[in-house]
Order: sequence, then C-alpha cells, then structure tokens
Amino acid sequence: MRVLRSRGGGYLKPSVKNEWDRAILSPQRISMAIRRTQVNPSLLAFRLECQYTTRRKASSLTVSKDPSEDVVPESSHLVPLPSEETIQSYNPVARSRARKKPLPLSRYQFRDPRYYRGPLHPHQPVVPTSPSSRVFVPGPFSLPRLQQTYTSTLAPDLLSLLYKHHPPGQLPGPTPPRLRSWDDSSPYHKNRPLRAPRGAPRLPLLRRPVTFRNIPRLEKIVVHTVIRNPDHRDSAWLHVAGMIVQAITNVRCQVYKARQNISNFGLRAKKTSMAVGVELRGEDMYCFLSKVVEVVMPKIKEYKGVSGRSGDSSGNLAFSLGREAVSMFPEVEINYDSYPPKMIPAVDIMVCTTATNDRDARLLLASMGVPFYGKHVN
Repeated sequence: MRVLRSRGGGYLKPSVKNEWDRAILSPQRISMAIRRTQVNPSLLAFRLECQYTTRRKASSLTVSKDPSEDVVPESSHLVPLPSEETIQSYNPVARSRARKKPLPLSRYQFRDPRYYRGPLHPHQPVVPTSPSSRVFVPGPFSLPRLQQTYTSTLAPDLLSLLYKHHPPGQLPGPTPPRLRSWDDSSPYHKNRPLRAPRGAPRLPLLRRPVTFRNIPRLEKIVVHTVIRNPDHRDSAWLHVAGMIVQAITNVRCQVYKARQNISNFGLRAKKTSMAVGVELRGEDMYCFLSKVVEVVMPKIKEYKGVSGRSGDSSGNLAFSLGREAVSMFPEVEINYDSYPPKMIPAVDIMVCTTATNDRDARLLLASMGVPFYGKHVN
C-alpha cells in the first residue's frame, strides 16, 4: 500500500492496484485538489476513494454481459439438474430395508457425566429437563384433580385466611427475643450464651408473612413401612411389602438395611433388610393423597382421623394406616388373593409441606379433606 503525505500534515492511504487507480488517485491530482479546496486531506481522500468505487461498480455492470461470469465455476448453481429417471429411482426407505447391516453410530454422542466436577470443567451436565440427562423424568402426562383444585380454589382461600395486611408506611411491631436470657441469680450465669425457648430444645422456623409467592403447598410425601417379621432370613415378607407399596404409590420402592448389629433380634449392619419406602413428588404425590382421602379413609370403620398433635413444628405431619386400611386400596383390593393376609404391612405416611409451622400445614391438609381430631398442638 502506498502512503502519501499532504502539505496539511495528514496521511492519505489510496488503494493502488493497477494503472487506472494511479491515474485517478495520483499525487499531483491530490495536491491540486488540496490547493483549490480548503478541506481536510483525509476527508478528501475518502471522497475520492468512494467516487472510484462507484465508477468501478458501474463500469463492471455495463461491461459484463453473461451473469454466469460472477458465479464461481465450482458453484452448485451451474450443476445440471438430475434426470427424471434418477428422481423416480430415489427411494430411501427401500434402500434402508435392503441394507443387511445397520449403519454405524455417530462418532460424537454426548454422554451426560455421572459426576459433577465443578463449573470450570469442560464436560458440564445438561439440564434435568433434557431427555439425555441422567435424572430426566418424563411427564407429567396428566393433571390430577386435587392439583387443579388447589390451584383454582384452595390457594386463593389459604391466602385469604393467612394474609396479614400492613398499610403502607406502617412498620410491624417489635418482635420478642427468640432466646431466653439468664436471670443472674447465680454467679455462674455471667457470660453464658442465651438459652433455647422453654419447652423446646431448638428454635422453631421463622414464619414469614404469607403472600401470593409463598402460599403453603405440598412438597413431597414419604411412604414407609417396617418389616415386622421375627425371622429376617425369610425374604417373602420383604417382597410382599415392596409389591404392595409399589402398587399403591406407582413408584418403585427402596430397601433400607439395618444400621447397627443387634444379636438378640438377629440384625446385622448393612446386611439385614429392615424396611421399604418411597418418596412421592408431583403427579404421583397428588394422586396418592387424593386416593387416601377419597377412597381409603371413608372405608375405615369408626375412623377418627389424624391426631392434632402430629407434627414436627416445621410444617411436616405424619400418620399411619393399619393392615386393614392398606388392604382397602383399590390396587390391593382387586388382587387381594395374591397377598397373604398376615404379610400385608402397615404403612407410615409423612406429608412434607412448604409451611413453616404445624398450624398452616394442618390448615392445608384440612382443606384437602384430611380429618383431624383431638387438641391441635402447634
């Protein structure tokens, strides 16, 4: 590239490619133009280069006659079309059926990593909603009626019952201290840490003001049963309990083994199977709870309901169903002859909610049809 320096101190960089360029952007012409017009040399060079580009494009349009001259010879636009015989003979389905051996798999197949090695590792796991993920769960395939009722009716009613309005500009009242202090009746009380609340070894969860963002809802349901067989060498009890729990929950159960060695009961740590359980979420959770409330509980004779004292002060409630109640599930009742009556287990059901106290959790389950009796302890 040729660089020219003008009298004004600016640098001109004309693109000199052939003799015609030199004729248009010659140093004599540029210096004469600078003398006649009082403009910036760089701006003048830019204007001259634009004029040259415009003239060159216009001349190329007028001179070229064949449009194929602007097309690369190897372009697909110049390849002739296939013949009619080739088009009629094209049948990929028949060709794949006639193939004796299957085609080899693709060289690159993404595999979701088994372990997460950190955010800087080049092999990152995909989102759980992707079918290639290891934790992908297909569904939901239907919308349970209990879930529809909660979304359309129960959630607005719970918000109306639990909402506490604070006018704009009004600050909430002072909150009492959660921990108790010492009364200094003894010299040993000095510099001691604050005590836990009376009647509780630990602090309960804080109850945030209920808004439309944190309305109490179901989080998961855990169904658990213990094998009450004195002879743990007989695995029939474990198989029957696993089949029944899997039938009533629609989820494959997990086997739990003993944690300690107890010779009197014949238990060996990590070897003797003790219980089976499942964890329900989403569609299976709502279907199981509606089945318990609408089908099983009304069939139980003189059933009082769930005790009002059940709960862990954190929004989780638990209750149990005996052998007679488990045999009333539709999945067990229709195949009752397949299970020995003595081996039908009792199940423990724990309902985990997003509420932070037992009162809100009990109100949520009561709105879904779960009966409660006795004194309600929060």
